[in-house]
Amino acid sequence: MAIQRTLAIIKPTAVQNGHTGAILHTICANGFKLRALKMMKMTKTLASTFYQEHKDMEFFNELVEFMSSGPIVATVLEKENAIEDFRNLMGTTDPATSKPGTLRYQYGTSIRANAIHGSENEESAKREIELLFTKKEIF
Repeated sequence: MAIQRTLAIIKPTAVQNGHTGAILHTICANGFKLRALKMMKMTKTLASTFYQEHKDMEFFNELVEFMSSGPIVATVLEKENAIEDFRNLMGTTDPATSKPGTLRYQYGTSIRANAIHGSENEESAKREIELLFTKKEIF
């Protein structure tokens, strides 16, 4: 298996509720290396661009509003099979149906405020990382 990079975003509600440290600890304890890390506030324009694949969905505007409502913590993660492994660690979109021990089960409060985002595949990981980080910010 090849080393992969993926993007993770700790969402506004999880940051506001003080879960950033615990989430980052869990990520690192599961073998991921942090290659970039920053706290920022997404603009509505950036959130719209970031979630462009959902632009025709009924929840798009609500998602953009939520993701631009407060600070997020974005990080580039690296390990073998990073994308699939991180999606498994996150759990399903709905925290109520996620498996115990997943990040969304532990820290999500609703489908919308599900604590964390992770890239779906290699193409989206590359695009998302390039949207949020410059090459000089990734180590």
